[in-house]
Amino acid sequence: MSSWFVYVLECDGAYLYVGVTTDVRRRYREHLRGGARAAKYTRTRRRLELAYAVEAGDRSLAMQIEHRLRHLSAADKRRVLRERMPLPRLADFLGLHPHAAAGTLPA
Repeated sequence: MSSWFVYVLECDGAYLYVGVTTDVRRRYREHLRGGARAAKYTRTRRRLELAYAVEAGDRSLAMQIEHRLRHLSAADKRRVLRERMPLPRLADFLGLHPHAAAGTLPA
């Protein structure tokens, strides 16, 4: 089973795009190339930089983190990038269940 990652792209030096993937490098290249495999959002913002990535473990946790990151204020998103928050700190910052920070959820 592949591990899932949450990543943040800085677009045109100002905008932030949050996504999930099992291969950050491949997904970043897809965004850079544009075309059908790139997100519609990043196709119109062509200066892209990988600003942050964190291994979340499973897809469910990655998607929870992605959802919460997308709903943060711009200032809070920038804080996550500036501090390069590791998974336990990020999960706590986002208010996720404590077990989520370890990458495991109780049965």
